[in-house]
Amino acid sequence: MVLAALLALLLLPAAVRGGGAPGAEELLYPPARIGVIGAGIGGTAAAYFLREKFGRDVLIDVIERGEVGGRLATLNLEGRDYEAGGSIIHPLNLHMKHFVKDLGLSTPQGEGGLLGIYSGDEFVFEESGWYVWNFLKLLWNYGLNPLRMYMWVEEILDKFMRIYRYQSHDYAFSSNEALLHALGGTSFMQLLNQTIGEAMQKAGFSQRFINEMVTPVMRVNYGQGTNVNGFVGAVSLAGADSGLWSVEGGNKLVCSGLLYASKAQLISGTVLSVEEKTRQKARSGNPAKLYEVTYHSKSGLTTELYDILLIATPLQRKIANITFPNFNPPIPEFSRHYHQTVATFVHGRINTTFFGYQDPSQFVLSSIFTMEHPKLFINSIGVVSPVKKGTAAEPTLGPPVWKVFSREPLTKEQLHLLFASYDSVEEKKWLAYPRYSPPEKSPPIILHDRMYHLNGIEWTASAMEMSAIAAKNAALLAHHRWYKKLDKVDQEGLQDRLKTEL
Repeated sequence: MVLAALLALLLLPAAVRGGGAPGAEELLYPPARIGVIGAGIGGTAAAYFLREKFGRDVLIDVIERGEVGGRLATLNLEGRDYEAGGSIIHPLNLHMKHFVKDLGLSTPQGEGGLLGIYSGDEFVFEESGWYVWNFLKLLWNYGLNPLRMYMWVEEILDKFMRIYRYQSHDYAFSSNEALLHALGGTSFMQLLNQTIGEAMQKAGFSQRFINEMVTPVMRVNYGQGTNVNGFVGAVSLAGADSGLWSVEGGNKLVCSGLLYASKAQLISGTVLSVEEKTRQKARSGNPAKLYEVTYHSKSGLTTELYDILLIATPLQRKIANITFPNFNPPIPEFSRHYHQTVATFVHGRINTTFFGYQDPSQFVLSSIFTMEHPKLFINSIGVVSPVKKGTAAEPTLGPPVWKVFSREPLTKEQLHLLFASYDSVEEKKWLAYPRYSPPEKSPPIILHDRMYHLNGIEWTASAMEMSAIAAKNAALLAHHRWYKKLDKVDQEGLQDRLKTEL
């Protein structure tokens, strides 16, 4: 009996016996408090997933300097709200679909419309209401390129969908490169290291098709041409698919819903600095490393201490100027730029002659994407609907509301070129997404022992679903590293391993 008890004691993990690394004993206990900086889709999803993994007793704070929703925001024009930030969600965005269902939100039926591609001199393609006619025009102009592009994007999406299976089995990755490699191997890494133009040329797509069909999609989704990396380019092309949807009342409702579901405390304040501090643990009396977050609120400067910290905002000085004093080694600075895009909402009548239509009655397009051209000062223009649809008793009168994407604010002269007349104009400037320039190297996820950064994933591709994936990955990573479950981190061959578990 004594021998058996002694053997059992010797076989206990070092962390349980307290004989492992200094401070290992405290890791037996759940963290007392977790901080999340940022209440956009990444931060609120992180709070939601942290609650799932760490349980109901952990205190979770979400610190936000602005509105809940971050870059998911609406803009009011004449008493109605319109999506000004992240606007569309793909039918295969499984985290976003789960959030909407779990939170009891609704998704209105999408409104159709006809698309035109404008070169700056003429329309190189215009949709009609006849599907067969559209198909024949695409076939005549581009051969099998459109069909091949659909299959090419589907192959990439098929590999990318593996992430949901991996995360459902609680696997996490310590870097964005490791995550992408686990999904698509060297082919995904190659996409990060070349432009979408180069990737499609190597895949045999014609230059005309790339110029006339691919470039306009890049311009509307990411404000750049085919010089973006191949992976974000594929995400952009998937975003041009059919079946896209949004949330009734605005996509930002997902963020407020996740915050509520997580039972996290929302703190309104601007984070100034994060510093590591040593304090005694109340439970064990042992010294413990904590993160002291200093933020400015209405009541002045305030500090809070956290066992684990997740940063869900771009660490770029124009967006979140957070300092990290006294870390050894120092927390690296992230100096790479975010791309400005301007969303301008105009209630008015479009000037069809600007696009070559002398007779306005012949103009039936509701969306126009543009190619690269020196005279073009817009990336796209399209009719938009309010996030909350009116009732039959409240019809929308007069001309539609148009949403214009451009790199710079529109001047009055440009507005008069685009519109024959208009009643009101509102604009929103965004540092919306990274300025892509492959080869891409993502910022690290692990900034320090228990401090994690979500937004590095944007350098692979910036999208709502990518932020949700990063949030779950960071929550899983924080959990596994706290409890020393490293067999769930950076595992190779997961696709084959999980097949054998069926």
